[in-house]
Amino acid sequence: MFGSIEFRVGLLVVLVSVMVAGMTLSVNEDPSYLGGSKLYWFHIDDASGLVEKSSIKIAGINVGIIRKIRLVDGVARVELSFGSDITLTESAGVEVRSAGILGDKFVSVTPGNSSDPEMKEGSEIKNVSDRGSMDKVVKQVGELAQSLSEVAKTLKDAVKGNEEQVKTSLGRIIRNFEVLTENIASITEQNKGKINNIIDDVEKVAATIDELVNDESDEGLRANWRKAVVALGKIDTSLANIEEITHKVNSGEGTLGRLINDEETVEEINTAVAGINEFIGGANKIQTSIDVHTEYLSEQSLAKTYAGIRIQPGLDRYFEIAVIDDPKGVVETTETEKTVKSGGSSTSSETEEVKTFKNKTKLTLIFAKNFWDFTIRGGLIESSGGLGLDYHMFGRKLRFSVEAFEFGDDNPHMRGYARYSFMRGLYLIGGADDFISTDGTFSSFIGAGIDLTNDDIKKLATQVPF
Repeated sequence: MFGSIEFRVGLLVVLVSVMVAGMTLSVNEDPSYLGGSKLYWFHIDDASGLVEKSSIKIAGINVGIIRKIRLVDGVARVELSFGSDITLTESAGVEVRSAGILGDKFVSVTPGNSSDPEMKEGSEIKNVSDRGSMDKVVKQVGELAQSLSEVAKTLKDAVKGNEEQVKTSLGRIIRNFEVLTENIASITEQNKGKINNIIDDVEKVAATIDELVNDESDEGLRANWRKAVVALGKIDTSLANIEEITHKVNSGEGTLGRLINDEETVEEINTAVAGINEFIGGANKIQTSIDVHTEYLSEQSLAKTYAGIRIQPGLDRYFEIAVIDDPKGVVETTETEKTVKSGGSSTSSETEEVKTFKNKTKLTLIFAKNFWDFTIRGGLIESSGGLGLDYHMFGRKLRFSVEAFEFGDDNPHMRGYARYSFMRGLYLIGGADDFISTDGTFSSFIGAGIDLTNDDIKKLATQVPF
């Protein structure tokens, strides 16, 4: 009997059936196939993209399936089947996520806080979030397009040139701008002489800057620039070291390299960085500005000129490089002796001191750090190590500053001043220079300057005809 063909065929059929059943159980993700299961459910307005028997996940791991999807009172009821080892609390939630651009979705479950009471089997999960619906994205795009259409219509009505435009805010702005340009043209016509004087002063400043740039002495700009090049060489070495480190990180060497090259970690970091970028917007762009101003030293009747560039890689810090033409940078003192005859052969001597001021080109190279309304500066100030402190008021239009440098002398060089920006790009400055000096170099000063950012320069460039 055991050797008959019928027995062998029957035995083969039984073995194949057992293998098929075993493989079916091994690939089936329904927890109820291999033991007990827990059932929960939730409501959602739109269940498109969800498929029965598809897996549900906790922390990216399959923990059950969507048992059934049916319509209840006009909304979709999605029933979930979990393994008996899964525990959900009252704070548990579900999130419907998109599995691709073709509309497929899957259910991600958050078990909830472990300190909360356990959710009873068969209960409703009430914390539901749907981020995977393309319909919502299309709806938001439509709302945005409608808003843009309304803005375009308002702009069109504002520039028609009739009296109706004055009824809108944009129309009043355009009308006021026309009045402003007419006033500026009138002021320019009435003050041609003064404007010509200003142009002459600017030419003098440009000539002074040209003289500074072409000064080849040991104290000139080129000598100080060589010092700056040496410092930049050290920075270049540091950048080479950073490049070597980044190469190791990109190659997956070391703990940091392995961390960054792990796909799951990279995805989480990209999500976090995207959130940060959305929060800070364009604040990470490098901002540059050009600052040129002249101060009149009242005690010496001399003019001191500054020309600098500020590089600001972030909102909380900046670098500043400036060239200064200091008319009292070098002080020479001479003594003369006089012989006076007074009756007969008797004589008396008198000594006179004569102070002579000579121009000197100086270099400032500092790093500054912002702390709310305070700014701390340090580095090379007028070719000498020094520190500075700024306090800003009225939206940074008004600034009070104090600087200290040349600490090698008996008394350090102290400088205090206030700077007020009365118009975008233009400011006034005044204060006291070397106010703790005992050798007669103290002087009060007042001046004005121009401070143009890269955005200001771009706007001016668009107005220049070619």
